[in-house]
Amino acid sequence: MALTIFGIFLGLFLEVSTNGPYGVPRSSWKNHEVSLKEFIEPGVFNYSTLLLNEEKKILYVGAREAIFELNLENIAVRNKQVLWKVPEGKRKECEVKGKSKETECLNYIRVLQMQNTSHLFVCGTHAFQPSCDYLSIQDFKLENRTEDGRGKCSFDPAQSFTSVMVDGDLYSGTVYNFLGSEPIIYRSSTQASLRTEYSISWLNEPSFVHADVIRESKDSADGDDDKVYFFFTEVSVEYEFFVKLSIPRIARVCKGDLGGQRTLQKKWTSFLKAKLVCSMPQLNFVFNIIRDVFILKTSEWENTVIYGLFTSQWGNIGFSAVCAYKISTVDEVFAKGKYMEKAIVEHSQTKWVRYNGVPPSPRPGGCITNKERQQNVTSSLHLPDKTLQFVKDHPLMDDAILPTGHQPQLVMKDVNYTQIVVDQIQALDNNTYDIIFTSTDKGILHKTVIIANEVHIIEEIQLLPHPEPIKTLLLSSGQRRFLYAGSDGRVIQSPTAFCEKYKSCVNCILARDPYCAWSSEDNICVNQVTSRSKRGLLQMLNGDASVCPSVNYDVKYQTIIVQHGTAIRLLCQLNSNLANVVWKKNDIPLTPDPPKYEIVGDSDLLIFNISEHDQGNYSCFSVEQVQNSDFKQLVAAYILSLPREPVLPTSTTPNLEIKTEESSVARLLPPLLSEQMQSVYGHRAFHLFCQATGPSDLSIKWEKNGQKLESTVTEQKYRWPGGAVQMLSWIKDTVTSDSEYNCSATSSAGNATSKVSIHLRDAALESSWENEYHQWKGALDSHQKMMQSWEKAWEDCKQHL
Repeated sequence: MALTIFGIFLGLFLEVSTNGPYGVPRSSWKNHEVSLKEFIEPGVFNYSTLLLNEEKKILYVGAREAIFELNLENIAVRNKQVLWKVPEGKRKECEVKGKSKETECLNYIRVLQMQNTSHLFVCGTHAFQPSCDYLSIQDFKLENRTEDGRGKCSFDPAQSFTSVMVDGDLYSGTVYNFLGSEPIIYRSSTQASLRTEYSISWLNEPSFVHADVIRESKDSADGDDDKVYFFFTEVSVEYEFFVKLSIPRIARVCKGDLGGQRTLQKKWTSFLKAKLVCSMPQLNFVFNIIRDVFILKTSEWENTVIYGLFTSQWGNIGFSAVCAYKISTVDEVFAKGKYMEKAIVEHSQTKWVRYNGVPPSPRPGGCITNKERQQNVTSSLHLPDKTLQFVKDHPLMDDAILPTGHQPQLVMKDVNYTQIVVDQIQALDNNTYDIIFTSTDKGILHKTVIIANEVHIIEEIQLLPHPEPIKTLLLSSGQRRFLYAGSDGRVIQSPTAFCEKYKSCVNCILARDPYCAWSSEDNICVNQVTSRSKRGLLQMLNGDASVCPSVNYDVKYQTIIVQHGTAIRLLCQLNSNLANVVWKKNDIPLTPDPPKYEIVGDSDLLIFNISEHDQGNYSCFSVEQVQNSDFKQLVAAYILSLPREPVLPTSTTPNLEIKTEESSVARLLPPLLSEQMQSVYGHRAFHLFCQATGPSDLSIKWEKNGQKLESTVTEQKYRWPGGAVQMLSWIKDTVTSDSEYNCSATSSAGNATSKVSIHLRDAALESSWENEYHQWKGALDSHQKMMQSWEKAWEDCKQHL
């Protein structure tokens, strides 16, 4: 078995770097480019526990030593707050036990649940002595009815934890002791508090991520019970491996469970668990860590779909996946599947194998149904000891739960997903689509839809202003849908769609967003879900933008006058990361031909050594292919011309002073290297530019980490009347570690030097794996600041020449 699993991971290393599936978001929005709302309280951190009250339009936020009530439609509006601090004596006790007084020995709110219509049930870590209380919704005050939080809340704020309130009873997955060595699935109830057995057969170092109830008793023909499901990753007991092998699990208990009469007293009699499979069969690779779960519920529980977010135990692989499971598949495994049992093999080793015998009746681990009631078994207290002893010894199912289609819905490379929510939308074609929202450890949100078995990543949004993990993600299901993301530093509110960002019909259709449609009447892209009228709306989720009316391009030509022998960069920002750029000169396609023409930043055109031949009209088109059809949009247009007669400037500016050879000194022109600072990835080519003026013996020298560069340097020189010269020099290079570059302009009249330090982002990872995901994303920003300075310099130059 160990060899088989090792082969799975060996197959990954051999194949996934070249053949692994991954996606690219079509659109990318930065934090300041979209309409987001933010809540942050000075001095308060760890906004990781969120609770929605749709009816009252309230968002409750549990943070470190504070609980807030926010306006659901504008979280920047704080309605109420209450502080819940740890007494100094408790903090000192915590510190004596070896914990940090400034961080760990505080009160992190981990439980925030609706107890009833008037109170919230809240629990906090409380300096490693978990404590619970009741919060009055009306006056927003803690009632000081404190309860022991063991089994209800984690001791450590960094420990995995989950909870759900079901009909006034709290179900939680956590640890029961200070050391974190006793995992437990616990129900706190005034009628029958139950817990799991303290046994590795039941729970073996679990990491809990989610819990929820599915109302299976509703309209049940066989009198079935509601079930509470727990999701976690634990150390495998059924596989042998050279390290602790993690396995993703789903566990189930019955809401009506009361424990056993003699065997399993005050313990679950309905606890069963099974393995969740999320894999890429074509690569023999299994995702074995579950990070988060979202249960998409419907009016009929049989149509419920479970979405799981997975990564690999081997974090340096850099893949995340989303798998979907039908609740009917889960129910089939627990209701009819085979069990596993321990078997003693040679040398007294314990091995888990399939149990092929006949299990006792009633079926172990099942809920009480009409079938059991007919046998006078009306509750778990009446179950025979044989059934209870069997489930005590056989909590693990042999059958695994396979995902829909036997493969992931989505796989992303070099992205570490943290949270998932799913919305269900009816598009204008009357079909229903599941919209998958996934957040990352960098504060990014991805929005994905599956259309005709094609995975389409609609967009990515930078939710947080600075990279940090999103720890909680909630979806409001009201008419005006919003997403709420919690992190250590803040809470962010985001719309589920940014239709207004698509300024043309073609762009709106090509977005293929089930939320968005083009309004022919108003000539804008609107959210069709919230639109009062569907009349005149265009939406083609296959991306067929030919339905759009023919329009004249609303792009004005910009006239640019440049000097003979110089260089210029024509900017072109594409509307889509999936589009290709096509440049035309005088309506004839222009083929990049270094060193004369070069495409930089994926779409900008760099023209070197400009002459009379380069004058004319330049147009930039975005060409996007969907369903084997090309859709072209004009994005930018320029008229390039030379001045009739170059003359020397009549006045000088600090950065562009041109003098005669006798008096000129070496002077660097903007953009300086420090203005060209960019995010650089290992093994990715990038450019650095250097400009200078000076006497005729002017030269430019490049150095990298103190060593002279020669082979990667290109330069051009233009002679001004009077003997002065202007030089343009550039390098195209790659790096594998942090590096420093120097550009030095030297001459007999003086010298000037500019330098920049390049810092790799996650260089170790980039050295091992191709980073296609970042290639398109970082390219445009890499030269943006440089070009702003460059354009300003040339504008100043035009005014004086």
